[in-house]
Amino acid sequence: MIHQQTIAKARKGDQRAMKDIFHAQSKALFMLCLRYIPHQADAEDVLSAAFSKIFEKLSGFKNQGEGSLEAWMRQVVVNECLMFLRKKQKAPMMVEPDSTITALEDNAINQLTNQELFQLILQLPEGYRTVFNLYEIEGYNHKEISEKLNISVGTSKSQLSKAKAYLKNLIIKHGWYNAS
Repeated sequence: MIHQQTIAKARKGDQRAMKDIFHAQSKALFMLCLRYIPHQADAEDVLSAAFSKIFEKLSGFKNQGEGSLEAWMRQVVVNECLMFLRKKQKAPMMVEPDSTITALEDNAINQLTNQELFQLILQLPEGYRTVFNLYEIEGYNHKEISEKLNISVGTSKSQLSKAKAYLKNLIIKHGWYNAS
């Protein structure tokens, strides 16, 4: 957690405070970038752009309680990731359902470690990965996702459903599912 004094100093342009904020949040925010942009160099570029924007707009950030800076920073990073994907003209990339996708009980994903799930998310096609991350991990609803990605609510729901089915198929492929 970042102390209020550090935030206040960073707002005034204190380089040491900015460095402290960067060190406190860079790893988590980099992992967030990697969930959307699996290529490390691109994720690093996006994170750098996000931190530039964070420090540029920090003076306008209104603290609304503990943890709100971190939440705001996550939102900035997600938006930067989505802008990167749009610039690449790949987001949202819709994928047609795979006829080999196998249905599993919904608890299949719950049996994975965080690292296993992260590795599987990276294997999702970009459109699936983007919607899955926004809905399941970031907590956006389908209306918000549709606005962010310029897609319909129905498309958002469909992409999430297909992403889950795709993940379940990957889980079976890797032998990580235990039906007991």
